[in-house]
Amino acid sequence: MPVVQGATAPVFTIGTTRFTGLASPSRGSKETCVWRTHVAPRTEPNIHSFDREEVLVVTSGSGVAHLDGVAHPVTSGDAIVVPAGALFGLANPHDEPLEMVVALPVGAMARLADGSMIVPPAAV
Repeated sequence: MPVVQGATAPVFTIGTTRFTGLASPSRGSKETCVWRTHVAPRTEPNIHSFDREEVLVVTSGSGVAHLDGVAHPVTSGDAIVVPAGALFGLANPHDEPLEMVVALPVGAMARLADGSMIVPPAAV
């Protein structure tokens, strides 16, 4: 399907972060997954890694991208390029939500802090 309506896209929640699935194999994409991410105010980072490169574009708000142990302040208009295998997490220490659009190759696997491997729900 060439158009995924944002109003009817599936929503997934992990902790205080909400993911809205846009492009993925179950929604017609063959190579690239895309979703919107909403990080609630006062959210701590959930450190994880991917086996493929991930790109995030901040569309509103500001936060802190933790990349291999280094904190990087980010704000609207910034892009975050996370190399494959890098430890990564987003924090939102502010009072306003942090919103992003995220792209990841189809088939990418996430390694969580406990060592388990998953395909992100928004990428299915």
